[in-house]
Amino acid sequence: MSQLDDLYRRVIMDHYKTPRNRGELEQDSVTVNLNNPTCGDRISLQLQLEDNIVRNVKFTGEGCSISMSSASMMTEAVMGKTSEEALELADKFSAMMKGETVDFEDYEDVEALSGVNKFPARIKCATLAWNALRKGVEHGHGKHEGIEE
Repeated sequence: MSQLDDLYRRVIMDHYKTPRNRGELEQDSVTVNLNNPTCGDRISLQLQLEDNIVRNVKFTGEGCSISMSSASMMTEAVMGKTSEEALELADKFSAMMKGETVDFEDYEDVEALSGVNKFPARIKCATLAWNALRKGVEHGHGKHEGIEE
């Protein structure tokens, strides 16, 4: 195992064991509930969008280390970003999962998940939170439910 792989593994486990922005928002927010029936991962993402900016974002859910650490990383990466910037990050993440080389300049922890693309069955785990983000930003207020196909 390379030093880079070891570093990435430690970053993923740190976000899994000490997730950032885990919890629920008390303010008015967009809520997106998604689950991946293939492996049982589920997430409830809450976004507070104000003046086209992600003012706050939290998540709850259950799943593997990949899905939960990805949710933690995603919340940190999009906090304070405009809706367009958040969607651009989601697009970059999708590209990374397809094997493309992507640079997450301001938030390098996300790059720790780059190796997931070598394991096709785990890609849905990694993208679950990002897909919830996309649905929340694109569809706006209210509550959204879905299953990742």
